[in-house]
Amino acid sequence: MFERFTEKAINIISLAQKEAADSLTYKIYPEHILLGILETKTNICSRLLVYAGMNTEAFREYVYNKYKDVQHKFKHTNIAFSEYSQKIIKLASELAKKRTGSYIMPEHILLALILVSEKAEPSVRKDFEKCGVDTEKIKQTLLKLVEKKNKRGDFHPELVKKTDKSEYSTVQSIFKEGEAKDILDRAVAKLTASHYEILGTEQIVQSVLEDTDSDITKLLNESGINLDSYCSKLKEVSSRQAEFEEKQIIFTPNAFKTMLLAFETAKELGSASVKPEHIILGLLKAKSGIAYNIFKELNVEDNKLAEKIIKPIEKQMPETLTILRLAKIEAQSMNRNIVGSEFILLGIIGEGAGIGARVLAQLGITTKDARIEVERVLGYGNSYTFGEVVFSDRAKKILEIAWEKAKKHKNTKIASENLLWAITQTPDSVAMQVLSNLGVDVLEINQGIIKALEEYKNSEE
Repeated sequence: MFERFTEKAINIISLAQKEAADSLTYKIYPEHILLGILETKTNICSRLLVYAGMNTEAFREYVYNKYKDVQHKFKHTNIAFSEYSQKIIKLASELAKKRTGSYIMPEHILLALILVSEKAEPSVRKDFEKCGVDTEKIKQTLLKLVEKKNKRGDFHPELVKKTDKSEYSTVQSIFKEGEAKDILDRAVAKLTASHYEILGTEQIVQSVLEDTDSDITKLLNESGINLDSYCSKLKEVSSRQAEFEEKQIIFTPNAFKTMLLAFETAKELGSASVKPEHIILGLLKAKSGIAYNIFKELNVEDNKLAEKIIKPIEKQMPETLTILRLAKIEAQSMNRNIVGSEFILLGIIGEGAGIGARVLAQLGITTKDARIEVERVLGYGNSYTFGEVVFSDRAKKILEIAWEKAKKHKNTKIASENLLWAITQTPDSVAMQVLSNLGVDVLEINQGIIKALEEYKNSEE
């Protein structure tokens, strides 16, 4: 009977059963279902009722007194639905099937309860009136919620380009500290000696190789790329034509592309700073420029080298890497090649151990309910192929905000709470729409994160 109920809807029925047992009626009446809705404080239906003027404790006392005449002296193990409660469950199922697929959610139950009270159960209507609740206003709100139709197809709303102005207008503003800054300082120093004024990939990679103690240099050496062989090949280069595909800027276009890809890679691997290994991965993704051409001449296989670089990073199991891997799996399960903010949200929940997951769990957000809501908002894709999975514009923005948040707090890695906080900063994202539909707002999330971080800090002291 309850196979198509979300976890929150099942929780409402379970609480209604408990209320029926506690009131000694051992039969679930519509009022017990109302109490079940009120008790599940993390859903939007509970809030609608509270905002309308219902008080849980006062209503419970009223219900217990109302059914005082049908109370049993002895404990019963069998708790059945009353005739009108059965009608409510049946109508909730019909509403869900008709309007949003076949999953029964809290709003279907409350809407069905109101509709039944209007047509067949006048005593419940009087209960609402006694509490001063405007059922017509609640009904219209619920109708708007349940009438949202699934959006089908491969289009993703977060692929629409926004007018956000990124603060990263220049590469220098990204790589202004840490190992990346040291690499660029050495690379720029080579320009005078080489009689060039524009920084290219060849100087950047040469600067990486000059740090002989770094792990990435040792890995590159093992792959046949050492400073001597690289410089030897570099001397053979008589033209920088491979560096220019567009107008000349401070960086060659391919160097600019490589460094931006390094920045993107750092975020996707959960790092709060750009490191030499990210630069090499950026070069391998760019697949262009003098440095890349030298790699090819030294018989470097892109995929194998990238795998060697990423493997030790994966062993450290940074939260963000796990979350984004889960996000990609969630996207693929809905036949999509695009990872939007909603799949990052599912990844945060699925990771389970991080602060982000714990905060959402405390707010009553479960994987099942979130997944169902994503399906309602986004729908399934129609033509997923096992090609490259890309991030939507909103997802990239969330990673950028999370990266900045981690840096601000001088963290070395992007944590799940950084990603969750970043989602709250993108109100136009699908993830935020999903959370809103599940009855959670920005203030609750941010307060939850602050509280969780304080508890974590206290446990460390």
